[in-house]
Amino acid sequence: MSLVLTLALYGAAVVCIVGMTWRVWVWAATPEPFQIPTTSGQQPSVAGIAASAVESPSTRLGVVGRMALEGLLFRSLFRNTAFAPPPPGSPGHASPIFRERKALWLGAMALHWSLLVIVARHLRLFVEPVPVLVSALTAVDGFFDIGLPRWYATDAIVVGALAYLLARRLRDPLLRYITLPADYLALAVLSAIVGTGLVLRYVVRTDIVATRHWTLSLAAGHPAPLPDAVAWVALHVASVACLLAVLPFSKMVHGVGVWLSPTRNQANDSRRRRHVNPWNAPVPLHTHAAWQEEFRDKLKIAGLPVDDDPPDSAGRT
Repeated sequence: MSLVLTLALYGAAVVCIVGMTWRVWVWAATPEPFQIPTTSGQQPSVAGIAASAVESPSTRLGVVGRMALEGLLFRSLFRNTAFAPPPPGSPGHASPIFRERKALWLGAMALHWSLLVIVARHLRLFVEPVPVLVSALTAVDGFFDIGLPRWYATDAIVVGALAYLLARRLRDPLLRYITLPADYLALAVLSAIVGTGLVLRYVVRTDIVATRHWTLSLAAGHPAPLPDAVAWVALHVASVACLLAVLPFSKMVHGVGVWLSPTRNQANDSRRRRHVNPWNAPVPLHTHAAWQEEFRDKLKIAGLPVDDDPPDSAGRT
């Protein structure tokens, strides 16, 4: 069992690294022939009108600020709206209502940041000595110090976030109609990892020293046998391997793709700087002067004006 889990984890890690590297390479190597930033604010082009450095960044610093807000705080998702029918008693020609929906933003923030903290906590199993930042983050996460073993706040938050995102897809008929099996697969894999991890921490007490010895041997490239390889340990490791294997081929890769999106990482400076399309192939040009010289006699016979006509012997053009 230990050998199978080790090989599965190594194989999934290789697939994840190669797949992510390939996708990032394809994105980075794709030419961007046009400036196509998504903007919803004013560009600094008209005097007297305040420009929006975040909604319509025209400098690299503005793009960095926009990307930081988008990648770390999900700013575009924060402005999410949804259609709502007019209130009862409204006239038949009443305009549609679009209400703000912050629940999805809150659920996404809770899921992503909780997973980030949980992954950071797990670094103590793979690194020796444990970084000070990881120890400090673990102490803050377990600040309430409830129960034995200590209860972590992110454990409860990630469970609530996963439950909300799944219930949201099952409850809304329109959202359920456009949901693909891959969307359920992502939630299922994350739920399996979180569920088995909670069982290993709060229900089935494993030998953490022996487990850490095994994870350190994995990180060093000299895997040792996994002691106490109970079913829950096998399920947890298998779930992690499954996540690593499907990550480069699923929508979960958006965590990397958002930073390479040309609609986000480009500056809106097309009015101030000329952008040449790199796909433009060199073509032979026939200038107006060359065309006029080629058809000079015919143009004069037709009585059409000819520019730069050389003077005749009398000095007339």
